[in-house]
Amino acid sequence: MASARRIDVHHHVVPPAYRERLRRDGVDAGGRGTPDWSPQASLDLMGRNDIETAILSVTTPGVEPWPGQDGRAMARTVNEYCAELAAEHPGRFGFWATLTLPDVDGALAEAAYALDELGADGVVLLANSGGTYLGDPAFEPLMAELGRRGAVVFVHPSALPAEPVPGIPPFAADFLLDTVRAATNLVAGGTVHRHPGLKVVLSHAGGFLPYAAERIAACLEMAGGERGTAELLGDLRRFYFDTALSASPYSLPGLTAFADPERILFGSDFPYAPAEIATFMTERLDAAPGIDHAAIDRTNAARLLPRRG
Repeated sequence: MASARRIDVHHHVVPPAYRERLRRDGVDAGGRGTPDWSPQASLDLMGRNDIETAILSVTTPGVEPWPGQDGRAMARTVNEYCAELAAEHPGRFGFWATLTLPDVDGALAEAAYALDELGADGVVLLANSGGTYLGDPAFEPLMAELGRRGAVVFVHPSALPAEPVPGIPPFAADFLLDTVRAATNLVAGGTVHRHPGLKVVLSHAGGFLPYAAERIAACLEMAGGERGTAELLGDLRRFYFDTALSASPYSLPGLTAFADPERILFGSDFPYAPAEIATFMTERLDAAPGIDHAAIDRTNAARLLPRRG
């Protein structure tokens, strides 16, 4: 049994207008079709897994397929839908606001509206938007503003800016590399160092970042970086990590060996992880020895999101 009522930071939403637009335009989530979803389906999954609060987010491709005003309008529709759902179910739902990258001006405007008017818990950004990663100078105005606000940034992977390997859908393996690329880019370019107020959550235990962090830091130093391996590792440890699809006896030991124990958060990945898989992974997390279950289930997220405490 869980040691506390959980806060699920990686829980997806499929608003009806968004689903219809994905269907109409033939867009999928990195090779994963859009699953059936309803508020009640989320509540059922939450009851089954002792989740008190789910922080909702739209997964890849976000609103990237619709540039300009079209994307801005869809982001507004998604965010207002999530805010209404949170109001209808007090304490059960929060949300990460969908922004409009690579449209930086639109993202700044939507972040202000969602955080200041709608009560979003933070924002969701894709690891790359149109092939541009989050530490790119083009995105600096947004990252600086989010850092100034002390905002939580939930980073979700997307398809790599490359052709997928035949027979391997992007969500199976490429998503992990996309997350590692984004995290490395944010550290190598100094974004997280310049903006200490940023609170960045990496999906799926950071991909394979915990496993490869020391190699990554050393290679960045060898490549001529101005900072040494120890300092770069320190920046890599500033990330938060969720447990979505990552609570196996192989991945958890690496995550807990690397990450700050106060920065590991529970995630289900429902409904893109079907209820049976999300529940199986939760049961594995519950059975894992030698970890602070209460912290992962709730305490760490409550500290990151005080009003959810």
